[in-house]
Formats: sequence, C-alpha cells, structure tokens
Amino acid sequence: MDLRDYLRWAKRSVLIWLAFGLVNGTQVVVGMRAQGMQHAWGRLFLLNALSWLPWAFGSPLIYGAGKRWPALPYWRRHVIAFMLISATDAAWTVLLDSWLHPIGLHFRVGALNSMLGFFYSKLHLDAMAYLGILALVRLVESGQILAESRLIIAEREEQLAKARLEALRRQLQPHFLFNALNGIAGLVRSGQQAQAVKMIAGLSQLLRRVTDANGEALSTLSEELALTSKYLELQEMRYAHRLCCEIDVPEELGAHLVPTMILQPLVENAIEHGIEKRSFGGKVLIRARVDSNLLVLAITNDGPRVAGITEGVGISNTRARLKNIYGDDARFTIEGNSAGTVDVKVQVPVRQ
Repeated sequence: MDLRDYLRWAKRSVLIWLAFGLVNGTQVVVGMRAQGMQHAWGRLFLLNALSWLPWAFGSPLIYGAGKRWPALPYWRRHVIAFMLISATDAAWTVLLDSWLHPIGLHFRVGALNSMLGFFYSKLHLDAMAYLGILALVRLVESGQILAESRLIIAEREEQLAKARLEALRRQLQPHFLFNALNGIAGLVRSGQQAQAVKMIAGLSQLLRRVTDANGEALSTLSEELALTSKYLELQEMRYAHRLCCEIDVPEELGAHLVPTMILQPLVENAIEHGIEKRSFGGKVLIRARVDSNLLVLAITNDGPRVAGITEGVGISNTRARLKNIYGDDARFTIEGNSAGTVDVKVQVPVRQ
C-alpha cells in the first residue's frame, strides 16, 4: 500500500471510527450519570470519543498488512500490525487520561507501567477489534476480486462475440463473390459481353461497399438498403426482364440499426431459390416497419413452397449472427402463403 492508498483509506476510517467514538462517549456519559456519578462529563466524553483514533489510523494498516512485507509469512505480518496498533492504542489512552483527568485520578505508577496496564487489560478487546476489521477487509477484497473477475469475463465474452461476428461476416463475402462471378460467367457464355462488363464494374463498386464495413456488427438500415440496391442492380443485369425488384421502406426508418449485411444474403436467397426456379421469373419486395419496439424487415418473393427451400450459407449465417448479437430478442422466420409467395421476416429490437 503506497501513501496515496493509505490516505484514501485513512479518510474513510477516521470518519467511521470518530462516529463510533461519539456514540461510545455518549453511551458512557449517559450511563454513568444515570447511576448518579459526578465527574467532568465533557472531559470524560472527549476521552471516550478520541480514544479510538489509533484504530482509525491503524485500520488502513490492517488492509496493507496483507500486501506489504511479502518476505514475511501472512500471519506474521498481521501479528506485527496488531502489536503496533495495540501498543499505540495503550500509549494514546494514557496520554489522553493524563491530559484530561476525566475522573480526577492521576497516574502515580509511571507512564510506562500505566501503558502496560492498559495494553494487557485491553488485549482481548483489541484482538476482537482487529479480527473484525480483518474479516471486513477480506470481505471487501473478495468483492473487488469478484467484480474484477466479472469484468474480465465480460470483456472476453465481448471479444469472443466480436470474433464470431467477424468470422460470420467474412464467411458471407466469398459466398457472395462466388455467386456474383457465376452470374458474370453466365452472361459471357450467353454472349452478353457488354452486360458482363457492366456487371463487373458494378461488382467492383459493390465490393468496395462491402469491404468498407470495417467489421462493424451493426449499420443503419439506410446503409443496408443502399448496399442491397446495388446488389439488385447487378442481378437485374443478369436476369433482365425476369426479375422485378421493389423497396418499400419509410424514410424515417433509415436511422435504425440492423446487423451489417443482413438484407443482401436474404435477397440473394430469394432470387436463387425463388425467382431463378420460375421460367417467367418473379418479383422481390423489401419492406420494413416498426411493431411493438421491434424493427420488422420482410423480404417477399415469388417462388416455390417453403418445403422446397434449402437453408444455405446465407440463411444459416443470418440465424447465427442474430443469435450472437441479440440472443433470444430477435426472431427469424420463413413462411409460404396461399398467394404462392415466400415471406422471410427478421425482427430485431429497435435501436437508433
């Protein structure tokens, strides 16, 4: 314990022991007067109130004894601290008594003998006080260790969660790139070189947006819609008239936070497992609304029944990221309806 730590503990200790001394002094004076005794009550009160000051300044020493003198055994450190505090307490009591004379008596046996008398007569009380303070110190230290341990665990859990999210995000990038390159290869094979070149340029811009995410777990809905719109432009080059896209999201929802790259994999899944399997193509509709403190993202596409949908990288990755970020507070569903469309819904807590 350095001087700064000692002074910090001493300030609190003095206040506590002074309050205890005031209570003790009041109790002694009131008790003696109730028995009809006649003494200098002010001096007697002052004696009892100030007699606890050695413990006020010694209590921080008890806290520091466990950390100082590492070469000595633990129990020996506290024996030394106890003897120092008890001896100081006895000397201080003799000094106060000889100064105040609260009961009108004088020491005639010498200060040293008086101090030894006080030391031996209060030894058992001092031992009880020391052990009580030591138990309190250990309790405080245990609380500090527990709090530090919880903080370390929380920090490691947060680091682990970030690492998992980053791994999931990086899993999407090669998957998305692979599918985009397949689309470009399809245009080249069909002789649509101009469209292929245009799609390559669009892919370059889209990849720049994806890599600029800097590993952030969350982004705004407006940023996600911008990324998804760029992706849909590429797919419209590939599918031409077979793909129709519509985004129906109120502008005021753009500031809401959602997981990074949450929409693009779901839209990609809707196109791959819905539109691509239909000879006449179909429509992809993206909507968003707020319902009971939940932000609801919905992707609807024309396509096969739910039983025909295979959960690939995009869907499984989305489920894992939602679980990692929100725990049980997020919901993810895939449902078919009688109109022959498939609805994918993501519900996350509202955050701005």
